[in-house]
Amino acid sequence: MCRGAMAIDLATVERLAPDQSALKAAAGLAKPGKWSGLGGAADGRLIWGECAGSGANPYRVVADLEDHGNKCSCPSRKFPCKHVLALFWLSATAGAAFPVADVPEWVGDWLGRRRKIGGAPAPVAAAPKDIATAEQATPATVEDPRAAERREAATARRAEDTDRAIAEALDALEQWIGDQLRLGLAAFLDDATARCRRIAARLVDGKASTLAGRIDELPSRLLALPAGDRTRSAVVELGRLVCLARAWRSDPRDPELRRAIGSAESREAVLADPDAIRVTTLWEVLAEQVQTRRDGLVAQTTWLLALGGDTPRFAMLVDYFPASAGRRGSVFAPGEQFAGEVVFYPSRTPLRALLASREPLPVDERHAWPAADDDITVALAAVQLAEPWRLDTPVLLPAGRIGFDPAGKAWWRAGTGTALPLAGTPAAAIAGMRLDSAAALWSTGRLELLAAQTGWGRIDAHG
Repeated sequence: MCRGAMAIDLATVERLAPDQSALKAAAGLAKPGKWSGLGGAADGRLIWGECAGSGANPYRVVADLEDHGNKCSCPSRKFPCKHVLALFWLSATAGAAFPVADVPEWVGDWLGRRRKIGGAPAPVAAAPKDIATAEQATPATVEDPRAAERREAATARRAEDTDRAIAEALDALEQWIGDQLRLGLAAFLDDATARCRRIAARLVDGKASTLAGRIDELPSRLLALPAGDRTRSAVVELGRLVCLARAWRSDPRDPELRRAIGSAESREAVLADPDAIRVTTLWEVLAEQVQTRRDGLVAQTTWLLALGGDTPRFAMLVDYFPASAGRRGSVFAPGEQFAGEVVFYPSRTPLRALLASREPLPVDERHAWPAADDDITVALAAVQLAEPWRLDTPVLLPAGRIGFDPAGKAWWRAGTGTALPLAGTPAAAIAGMRLDSAAALWSTGRLELLAAQTGWGRIDAHG
């Protein structure tokens, strides 16, 4: 297929995806064997195909490579849906799968409705040969005044169906959690991967794909802990899932809960939200975490600390891309400071955010961190009370040191005597050293250090 300058790449497919769950689903469909009737227009602008779905008839999918307009006959509320993303994905990775062909009539119909032109209607004798012919051969149409009402009703029905499916999936999850407790957590830990994979598949079927991904990653989080801590952490993790399920039932329309269970708002929706919290100040890049997930996506998380203000404020920037696309370079460097505007997703304790603007600071211009919370346990408790289902909570630790107990396990200890366990083994450079301040993540009952300020300057504590 000759596409020339209208080719699409995987980076563009990622930007078009409404959320990571849609991108994950598209990855599974981006195989020529799952499609029939693949074709493309002679001028390289239009591609189409039919993808097998759950019904008797395949879904018809068409996309414009020039402006990324698209249409799918599936009932998904996401735009673009997984079938459209998969069609774009195929075009980016297997362009030869789209032979030049006559434009089918259903594709020509969509094109005509999309690009209305004036003039008298003309009969359609045969399927148009290319985009230009399709645009000229299809008459202008006048939208039915009731069409908007029908679309709104259909959207409402799909929303009800989605909520019903999620509610049923959450019922299955709570029953599953009860079964694990009844059968014993020792047996659960021995077979955690297989058990979590089964309930995760049920949640995906119930349109709770984000929650499914979280449960799919649960065994690896537990197995990363010392053996003696796994049972206690399993109880905590399962309890968080129950809290999340019951919170959703109390308010299914809550955007934070929907994000934790189903799908996140699009970047455009968050940036356009007039009620979104916007913070324009100086920021420092604390660390970057890159994790390859079991679902085939790579999660790239960047942690930021606001340098202005009297109390610590963090921002978490999250990006997802397919592992098959290879490792992607970071646009941030640990320790970098910049001026920028950060827009937060709606939340009880806002953390996940988008970077709306960024202006680098001169290399020789450095700004100090804000003062840490004196009583770190109070700060952690406040977040856990507001969002008991949260996995990672960033904190700014006051002055303290890292030491080891008789068993060789590392602990952070403040000057006030408060002590918290550390995940893993800290870098030798900071073991025993006085830390004027440290940024860390509280997760699964442990601190994971990100960066620290010492008498010798900033130290990157995250490997």
